[in-house]
Amino acid sequence: MLLSDLFRDEAERQSLFPITRKKIFLAHAAVTALPKCAADAMAEYAYASCDDQQEFDSFITAMKETRQLAGNLIGAKPSEIALLGPTSLGLSLFANGINWNPGDEVICYHDDYPANVYPWMDLQRKGVNVRFLKPDTPGEITPQLVASTITDKTRLVALASCHFLTGYRIDIDAIGKMLGERDILFSLDAIQTCGAFPTSVEHVDFLSADAHKWLLGPMAIGIVYVKEKNMDLLRPSLLGAWNVQSPDYITQKEIRFHPTARRYEPGVLNASGIVGFRAVLKLLNNVGIQTISRRLKKLNNHLVEGLEALNCKILGPREEKNSSGIKTFSLPTGHAPDIFRHLAESGVIASCRKDREGNDLLRFSPHFYNSEEEITQALEILATGMLSST
Repeated sequence: MLLSDLFRDEAERQSLFPITRKKIFLAHAAVTALPKCAADAMAEYAYASCDDQQEFDSFITAMKETRQLAGNLIGAKPSEIALLGPTSLGLSLFANGINWNPGDEVICYHDDYPANVYPWMDLQRKGVNVRFLKPDTPGEITPQLVASTITDKTRLVALASCHFLTGYRIDIDAIGKMLGERDILFSLDAIQTCGAFPTSVEHVDFLSADAHKWLLGPMAIGIVYVKEKNMDLLRPSLLGAWNVQSPDYITQKEIRFHPTARRYEPGVLNASGIVGFRAVLKLLNNVGIQTISRRLKKLNNHLVEGLEALNCKILGPREEKNSSGIKTFSLPTGHAPDIFRHLAESGVIASCRKDREGNDLLRFSPHFYNSEEEITQALEILATGMLSST
């Protein structure tokens, strides 16, 4: 799909992304609206399941294709991909599957999204020392900060590829390479970059990302990646007939796991979610992740100019290297929850968040299919709401 074609024909854009018919959707960092291709695929599967068992042959094919497409997106082998969601499930599998020793050290960021903090904090009951990164600016996790925090007891570093509030996008390759040279494991919560920016696992040991944000997919399905060399290290903590070898569905005398990442899938999978996920992965692949990331940078430059003209204070980076699809900001006038409601009533779907100090913030997170005209209109509606609240 060429973006020039998408924006040349508004009827086609609205057909592919039905949300654009009535609303301006700027909340992809929260829970996405589904593109038509995903809804169609899921509906087709549902109706086909009325005439056959739910695991019919074409679904098995879809499952294999989804592993391949997901692997292509992050540079992994299909055999390294488990089709699981939500993101917290994968992160919990990583935290609970390693044989920790008392005194082992895990490093994470306390002001990260809670799903990427609690699984690691919980390891303290096993004698693991959990240490927190303390950046000078919220979300700004640099290779230098990570390097200055690790010790000879550090066994794993758990980070988000992009901070959910400030939109700071970390240098995955630089951090991962540095950790790999020190034989330290690297776990990545990639939900805020997968589908928006290139997210390579070349120097990553574990990755989890649900499909319901930038991947434009359904909820409770996503990518759980385990590097092949780590599969013996990371023991599955959920067991069933699908991931433990059980020929003819007969329980064996010993537990032997499936040799691929299927070992982390204990039983029946989210079939409807998988076929919807396959559809959006094909869509994203057709557009191209590099094209998408360039488009997001252009849209966010437009957003930044408009927000600064309204005297809004923007959190996070402006420069391209660490910026993302997220723009979170505070208002010079008006109460953010009231403005949020005004936006929603006017057809603009955004997000309302708080920082640790309790300050109310608004967050815009457009995707590649949003038009410049939508951004301009959203800014105008924001300005109207601010004016009426004074």
